[in-house]
Amino acid sequence: MRWQDIDQHPCSVARTLAIVGDNWTLLVLRDCFLGVRRFDQFQQRLGVTRHVLSDRLRKLLDGGIVEKVAYQQRPLREEYRLTDKGRALYPVIVHLAQWGDTYLPHPLGAPVTRIHTHCGAALEATLQCSHCGEAVEARDIRVEENPHWLGKVLPR
Repeated sequence: MRWQDIDQHPCSVARTLAIVGDNWTLLVLRDCFLGVRRFDQFQQRLGVTRHVLSDRLRKLLDGGIVEKVAYQQRPLREEYRLTDKGRALYPVIVHLAQWGDTYLPHPLGAPVTRIHTHCGAALEATLQCSHCGEAVEARDIRVEENPHWLGKVLPR
């Protein structure tokens, strides 16, 4: 399978990577969650070329992750805001950041701490069972194939 066709793959991870898997895209998303909304702010913070940034933002727009919202009418100026679909990616960003803080630590420590506004404690992201609430790890999970896919030849 070629990368440009990854969105056609039945694997949910592959189809997700078709939208967020390019260089810079997750950093654009990180900045969205930090409140960055305008093209020039993204470019200044990331140091990415205008062409690459335009391409990544277009993919996020096309994927329904962000939307353009006018903040000025004359001349028309727009900013990028996360949609509900985009905000649903927050756990991914938090888990990636936490993984990096743990396994690729910077000598000065983590650049940010996420604080739970309800209780004031530092957030430690965990995966938990939606039924019983128990924290789970990969070894606690059994994967079952969807019966609709049994016997089907998956693209390679």
